[in-house]
Amino acid sequence: MQSHDDTHEHSLAADLSAMLNLASDRRQTLRWLLAGASALPVLGCGGGGSSASDATTATSTSSSSTTTTTTAGSCAVIPEETGGPYPGDGTNSNNSGVVNVLTQSGVVRSDIRGSFNGPTGVAAGVPLTIKLQIVNANGSCAVLSGYAVYLWHCDRDGNYSLYSNGVTDQNYLRGVQASDSSGNLTFQTIFPGCYSGRMPHVHFEVYPTLAKSTSAANRIKTSQFTFPMATLNEVYAASGYSTSVRNLAQISYATDNIFSDGYSLQMGAVTGNATDGYLVTLTVGVAG
Repeated sequence: MQSHDDTHEHSLAADLSAMLNLASDRRQTLRWLLAGASALPVLGCGGGGSSASDATTATSTSSSSTTTTTTAGSCAVIPEETGGPYPGDGTNSNNSGVVNVLTQSGVVRSDIRGSFNGPTGVAAGVPLTIKLQIVNANGSCAVLSGYAVYLWHCDRDGNYSLYSNGVTDQNYLRGVQASDSSGNLTFQTIFPGCYSGRMPHVHFEVYPTLAKSTSAANRIKTSQFTFPMATLNEVYAASGYSTSVRNLAQISYATDNIFSDGYSLQMGAVTGNATDGYLVTLTVGVAG
């Protein structure tokens, strides 16, 4: 397994740089100020402990979460976040130039564990099913069918396909799905690892239709979600995640540059176990 220092020594800095490209609304401005104050401790070995709200969130991996239950008129738009330095959606480059999986044959798929359209690598790790429900936060939380989500995350070693050393020739853990008549869509994947400087997370972009998901210019929302601490500790006790144990001990929701200003709408509800796999569910409110 390659060194995380070699692969991700620039990850937090790149995330912060990418954040400058977001619209400078009040939320993002506050996030930048917070990140500027905490960046150095995050990169070091004293990430800090969990806050009281962290402890409450992590009490059970099987309890329901308010972020996955919609009551008429009560949902909110999920926060806008940076896509980070590894989106693979045509908005940036790797060492070979601009990289865009959205236009590649085979990207529309539910099982994203393997590479596609040529590459054959398969990401190993604890099985994870991701179930998202897309709802209209401006329309009494009505479900939105026919919307598309492009989702991506790192592998259990903290590496991103197409970008990280050793996996630039792979495109696994990336895929697109359209929501059904109930606003639901599902991805089969593996539990992402924890790399230095970030809480474990999953990236996604929302598009108004599947046809429009071929161009990042059409995205209506870019965000990230995370997992309860109790689940993370349980998963990382499994074989293959030893580096994640060390990295997780050095970071918390409170010191993470994305989730430090709040994550109630970005905390997935998790059930399952490391042997049989996990299910994470999240309701994603957009301005439909």
